[in-house]
Amino acid sequence: MATDLETLKHAPAELGLNELLAQRWSPRSYADKLVSDSDLKTILTAAGWAASSMNEQPWRFLVGRRGHDTYDKIFDTLMPGNQAWVSTVPLLIATIARKTFTPRGDEEAKPNGWAMHDVGAASANMCLQAISLGIHTHGMAGFNREQLRANFNIPEGYEVCAVWAMGYLGSPEVLPEHYKAMETSARTRKPLSEYVFTHWEEAAKL
Repeated sequence: MATDLETLKHAPAELGLNELLAQRWSPRSYADKLVSDSDLKTILTAAGWAASSMNEQPWRFLVGRRGHDTYDKIFDTLMPGNQAWVSTVPLLIATIARKTFTPRGDEEAKPNGWAMHDVGAASANMCLQAISLGIHTHGMAGFNREQLRANFNIPEGYEVCAVWAMGYLGSPEVLPEHYKAMETSARTRKPLSEYVFTHWEEAAKL
């Protein structure tokens, strides 16, 4: 089933995408299998090598393994719909952005308007390195940001961005029926004409 699901979910070969890009998708079914410390270190190192404005590297990652306190604190912030499928996920990761540039000399810290963009770039690196190791990820916006901030005493100078599930693909048969249908259906994407322009809302001719 896992192999068939992977084939179904991969981007069509005729698009000519890099293999890692084609293989990345966001499952909700995860196997009860641990991600090794070595693989996790490689994945997070890849995140740290993302591009960032002024090389600020504003990302912070809170990493929780199932059965540990950090995992529970992240899990508790998830909306019920996400908690319903996350129970077998071995790793939960919260991403946070520092909102200011590191001061230079005696200057005051200046706002970094690109911090969340850069955390997104680091998260993309994380996902692609993970899939190269056969490990899947699923980003979530369905969580309580303020509860997560409170659970970890995150200072006001940081913005909570997202929560990520990470682990090996499992069987969709264990999912609630609604999610099982989503898990076993083919993926689609908007055509380039809807988001690639030469002038606003004027599709580029590619």
